[in-house]
Amino acid sequence: MEGFGSLEKYHVPQVCMGCGGVMVFKGVGEYQCEECGAVDYDDYGKVRMYIEDHPGANAAQVEENTGVSQKIIRQLLKDGRIEVAEGSKSFLRCEVCGKSIRSGQFCPECEVKFHRRIEEQQRAINLKNTKGVGMGEKGDEGQRRFMRRGGA
Repeated sequence: MEGFGSLEKYHVPQVCMGCGGVMVFKGVGEYQCEECGAVDYDDYGKVRMYIEDHPGANAAQVEENTGVSQKIIRQLLKDGRIEVAEGSKSFLRCEVCGKSIRSGQFCPECEVKFHRRIEEQQRAINLKNTKGVGMGEKGDEGQRRFMRRGGA
């Protein structure tokens, strides 16, 4: 499972470390135990809380203080779940043109082009899949399907 929602990717707590109860998602990377009420966070929640309290922290500092690897921090940036602080010396690069970006994989211009290309591909697939719909078995395009009685 890729992208958002991958339980393995962001180390989602499923069992309470204190009592063994079930952890229930409460939002923004936070989980609470159904039994004892203990709160725990997935990697996203840990990173988000840390950068809210320490704006401008770099990936190495976030890793050191949260235990979340820089690889996962980079993935959170690519997924668009967090972004590089404004004015930071660190940045990401657009995967198409190389322009500096704060979050995601593409700059706004390349993002639009990327989605337009996907839409065009989908239109072509849809057109291919609907071509010939309503035609007879032999593709009698242009022929009448019904004839009037007693006339043309």
